[in-house]
Amino acid sequence: MDGTEGNGGQPGPADRSHRSSVSSVGARADVLVYLADDTMVPLAVENLPSLTAHELHQAVREVLQLPDVALDAFALWLVSPLLEVQLKPKHQPYKLGRQWQELLLRFTDAPDDDVAMDEPSLQFRRNVFFPKRRELQIHDKEVLRLLYEEAKGNVLAARYPCDVEDCEALGALVCRVQLGPYQPGQPTACALREKLDSFLPAHLCKRGHGLFAALRGRGTKAGTGEQGLLNAYRRVKEVAGSESEHEASLSPHYRAYLLKCHELPFYGSAFFHGEIDKPAQGFLHRGGQKPVSVAISLEGVHVIDSREKHVLLGLRFQELSWDHTSPEEEESVLWLEFDGDNEGTPVNKLLKIYSKQAELMSSLIEYCIELSQAAEPATPQESAAGPASAPGSSPPPTQHPQLRRQGSVVCSRIQHLSTIDYVEEGEQIKRVKPKRSTSFFSRQLSLGQGTYAVVQPTESLEQG
Repeated sequence: MDGTEGNGGQPGPADRSHRSSVSSVGARADVLVYLADDTMVPLAVENLPSLTAHELHQAVREVLQLPDVALDAFALWLVSPLLEVQLKPKHQPYKLGRQWQELLLRFTDAPDDDVAMDEPSLQFRRNVFFPKRRELQIHDKEVLRLLYEEAKGNVLAARYPCDVEDCEALGALVCRVQLGPYQPGQPTACALREKLDSFLPAHLCKRGHGLFAALRGRGTKAGTGEQGLLNAYRRVKEVAGSESEHEASLSPHYRAYLLKCHELPFYGSAFFHGEIDKPAQGFLHRGGQKPVSVAISLEGVHVIDSREKHVLLGLRFQELSWDHTSPEEEESVLWLEFDGDNEGTPVNKLLKIYSKQAELMSSLIEYCIELSQAAEPATPQESAAGPASAPGSSPPPTQHPQLRRQGSVVCSRIQHLSTIDYVEEGEQIKRVKPKRSTSFFSRQLSLGQGTYAVVQPTESLEQG
């Protein structure tokens, strides 16, 4: 299993509907494959139990008449409200579907009643291992549309946390796709309000009435909601000569939406459900745990607060070491180790993520690192700013200034994490405020590519 997510009640593509993909089984079966826009591709296939994901993938591409790049850009997924699994080409979807309850018991904490009722559907979605730099080279309008629809769904479901300004800019592009070019005086802010949840995430569409709503709204930024969306819609640029063919004219807007999403560091990730310890608070030092989603992509790992819709920790693979423990050893935990400081002193920090999917997350991190090492080495500028743009396409900015906004939802909030700060002295690991030492884990990016470096706990810190 390449990418797996235990949704754990988080909004996402699986929540749009609970549906089955197989209507009959025998010598000939009817299979439904769902696309990101919730439309279906019906397939009549023979010998379904032995059919591979690669063969079904090919059948979908033929029906949709997609170019060869779709073989790498998309994958088949088994998806339900409880679990999401990206299939390898050799996987047999029907057989995995028959084993679904076993997978749920192994990788989720779902109640037995939910496990018994859960049923996956087959979905044609973006491949976690498809690099963003290759996405920039795509010109086929249907491939761009499918990628756009999936990205839009992740933004609207707040699976991709975005600042308000970015939500408005992305929502404006959706307005352009659905409503056509902006016309002064139409639509009005009131007209947009009726379909606001089609353009903005739900948490930005909530409204209240009366005194308490007014008090809550005092600190909000002016121009958000429908008026901010309308202002952004007005600023959407048209492409010269694109009015001749409506479908062709939408391709630049699909591309613009994807380019905007590329600025989000977790774009294209597989998502996993977990929990982390809250920092101890109050006189009794009570902590507890908070739900998080862990986003893993070809570029790194992001821990996202599931309720507050913002990033708690973002690390490139060069900046971390990791390991996992299984329930047989102790409890199912993914450990992330990274550089930090404690009251101005450099230390090693350990973050403990409780999740029955820790083994899956660890395997995915390892495989992503293997892929990055097998790929051509990037230049230092490319590593820092992202992939180079394809010839003939608009190059993305080297670094989007909005990602440096104070308080941006995509910036790490390490102060909100309960971590273990440690140092190694002799043969003992001590949780002290310390001096930094060698890595607790051996699993990290190798071949000298990492910026995660250790400092010896002797003279260097004392001199500083």
